[in-house]
Amino acid sequence: MEFLRDRASLGWNLLFPLVMVAGLAIIFGGPPRPLFKVAVIGAGEPVELTAHPFLATRYAEFYALPADQREAAVAKVGRHRLDMLLDLGAAPRYWINPESPKGYVLERLLKAAGGPPLEHGAVPGQPIRYIDFLLPGILGMNMMFSCLWGVGYVVVRYRKSGFLKRLNATPVRPIEFILAQLTSRLLLIMAITVVVYVGTDWVIGFRMEGSHALLALVTTLGALAMIAMGFVVAAFVTSEELAGGILNFLSWPMMLLSGVWFSMEGSQPWLQQLADVFPLTHLVGAARAIMLDGAGLREVAPQIAALSAMTVVFLAIGARIFRWRAD
Repeated sequence: MEFLRDRASLGWNLLFPLVMVAGLAIIFGGPPRPLFKVAVIGAGEPVELTAHPFLATRYAEFYALPADQREAAVAKVGRHRLDMLLDLGAAPRYWINPESPKGYVLERLLKAAGGPPLEHGAVPGQPIRYIDFLLPGILGMNMMFSCLWGVGYVVVRYRKSGFLKRLNATPVRPIEFILAQLTSRLLLIMAITVVVYVGTDWVIGFRMEGSHALLALVTTLGALAMIAMGFVVAAFVTSEELAGGILNFLSWPMMLLSGVWFSMEGSQPWLQQLADVFPLTHLVGAARAIMLDGAGLREVAPQIAALSAMTVVFLAIGARIFRWRAD
C-alpha cells in the first residue's frame, strides 16, 4: 500500500518500461542490425553493390568513404572501430586487424565471394586486441554505475530517512553538502578504479601508449561529471523506487551508445550526436585515445572541455533544485 500511494514511483515503474522499449525500438528498430562494419573507397556514394560481389554480403554494413580519409580509416581498423576497409580504386586492396575475429570472418567471406582479387594491405603498428579496445569502456561503465547509484540513490535515502532534514537545521548550504558528497564519492571511486586498473593490467597486460597522468585527469573529470549527474536526480527525488527508475533511464542509454562495447563509427549521425550528450562517451573516447593511440593533451582537449562543462552545469542545476525535506 505504501508503494501504491507513492504516485511518482508507481507512475515511473509503469512508464519506464514503455519508454525504454520505445527508445530501443527507435534506435535498434528497422532492418536486422549488421554484424560487421565495412568502409568502402571507390564504390560511389552511396556504395554501389555491383562494384564487387562481396558488397552483396548480408548483415554487413557498407558505407562510402572519401579517398583522402584512407589513412585515418586504416588506423580505425587497427583499433577495432572498423571491421574492414575496402579500396576498390586503381589499386584494389583491403585491410583487417589480424587480432579481430570479425576481420577474420570478413576476409574469408571476401575470398569466397569471388570477383577481382584484392591485395591484403598491412595495418601499421602492433595489432590491438579486442580486450585492449574493450577495457576502457568496461572501466568507464563501472565508474558510471558507482557514480550514479552511489550518489543518486544514497542521497535519496538520506532524504527519506530524515537525515537531510536534520542537516537543514545546521548552517550547511546545499552547495556545500553537494561538494562534500562529491569529494568523498570521487576519492572512493578513484581508489577503486586504480585498484581495478592495476589488477587488470597485472592479470591481462593491456596496452598503454599514453601518459598515466593525463589518463588520471580524464578519469577524474569523467567521474566528477557523472557524480554531478547523479546529484541532479538526488536533488529533488524523494522515493528510492523513483530514483532507481530514473537512474536506470540514464545509465542504460549510456551503456549502449557511449562506445563501451562497440564503436559508433558509421552509425546514424543523430545517434552519434545523441551519444555526445552523455559524459561516458567523452570519458571512454578520451581514455581509448590515450591508452591505444598515445594521445596528448591537445588531442583530448575537446573531451576534457565537454566533461568540465557538464560538471559545472550539473552541479549548478543540482544546487538550484536541491531539497532538504521529503515532503
